[in-house]
Amino acid sequence: MDKPTVAQERSYRHRPITEWAVGERPREKFLEKGGAQLTDAELIAILLSSGCSGKTAVELAREILKKVENNLQVLGELSHRELKGFAGVGQAKAIRIAAALELGRRRQLAALPARPIIRSSAEAYRLAAPLLMDLPHEEFWVLLLNRANRVLAKLQLSEGGLASTAVDPKKIFRRVLEYERACALILVHNHPSGNKLPSQADIQLTEKLCQGARILDLQVLDHIIVAATDYCSFADDGFMPS
Repeated sequence: MDKPTVAQERSYRHRPITEWAVGERPREKFLEKGGAQLTDAELIAILLSSGCSGKTAVELAREILKKVENNLQVLGELSHRELKGFAGVGQAKAIRIAAALELGRRRQLAALPARPIIRSSAEAYRLAAPLLMDLPHEEFWVLLLNRANRVLAKLQLSEGGLASTAVDPKKIFRRVLEYERACALILVHNHPSGNKLPSQADIQLTEKLCQGARILDLQVLDHIIVAATDYCSFADDGFMPS
């Protein structure tokens, strides 16, 4: 049998998904084998629903993944406006992808107990990461704890740009004092750059907040910096003021 020509191979690759073998179509494959058996590109193709001129939905999904170096973490950090920047991705496709990623983030949050006891920096990070890890801007949060180190509240106290966020100590302690049973706090913010190491400004802010907490008979237990896939704990890594 003669080998197909390059033109024939190219034509086969770009055939509409409806002309693929049933077992290779993403939706049918999902129904038959379950989502765990699909590639990332196939799952994204289902969200895209259709391709664009000259490309199937799977090919378009592969191009999107290639642009983010096949890193779903990076994909999750993109806003729907940034997703629209991909050729072939209009507003409807971008919103579907962004909505699916947001549902995944909310699922992480829903899996956490409402008021856990924090025994380590790792537990503090697990609580804070779903709130902060995919954001394109910095946010500053405080976890309030009672005497048993049980979380009383998670407070968002500021939102900033890519490299910094303005934090007002007076505003922080004003909010903290609304909780009479609060005895300790854990500071949390994110670095959208992915660098987990604290800046000099981070260290100075922590010192200032520790001083203010002592005056109010409160204790700052830690400051967690959430990066892309890792974190820094001031308490564990030697950055907490003495």
